[in-house]
Amino acid sequence: MVHPSDGEAWKHFNSVHPHFSPESRNMRLGLCTDGFNPFWSFIAPYSYWPVILTVYNLPLGMCMRPEFMFLSMVIPGPSSPGWHIDACLRPLIDELMQLWPFETLTYDISRKQNFVMRAALMWTINDFPAYGMVSGWSMHGKLTCPYCMENNKAFTLINGGKASFFYCHCRFLPPNHRYRKNRKDFFVGRVEKDVAPPRLFGEKLLDVVSKYDDIVFGL
Repeated sequence: MVHPSDGEAWKHFNSVHPHFSPESRNMRLGLCTDGFNPFWSFIAPYSYWPVILTVYNLPLGMCMRPEFMFLSMVIPGPSSPGWHIDACLRPLIDELMQLWPFETLTYDISRKQNFVMRAALMWTINDFPAYGMVSGWSMHGKLTCPYCMENNKAFTLINGGKASFFYCHCRFLPPNHRYRKNRKDFFVGRVEKDVAPPRLFGEKLLDVVSKYDDIVFGL
């Protein structure tokens, strides 16, 4: 894969939204955010969260240059925003939502004419802790894995009391993989026969989220 347009996610999006993909000037965006301490000192803790939008309509050598990465907002504070980050991102999400269902008249400087533009947020890019904050999924305990969710095989360590995911990866291996039958190097005497849990996509994931009513942003 040379450019994100070569990836399966991009091609799948084109097939699901055929009204969007023919117009090459429709914006395809990626959102990235992460926190850091601007003072480089743990003595004076402070959290600084830049939120950057990247435009993927550009060629590979241009879309990752600083001049084409838009700093849409900055979330400062004495500590990490945590799950309250959804309240901070709400104005940005509202603006992005306006660019998806509603067509926006935009001026094309290269062709010297107006055209109707739409925009789509293709994905978010974060490390695992920031991913948990942006998505609202807990990154602690036995439900840490956002793919397995409640179908994971995590267990609590007897002495440490912490959640462990040891040996949980073997269920993702092919059915005839030798590690599934390894009774000595992983769990002694155990053979893994379970298959990977089903992945939730699109409408199925939306159905799960829709069951949670009265969501208050920032909580």
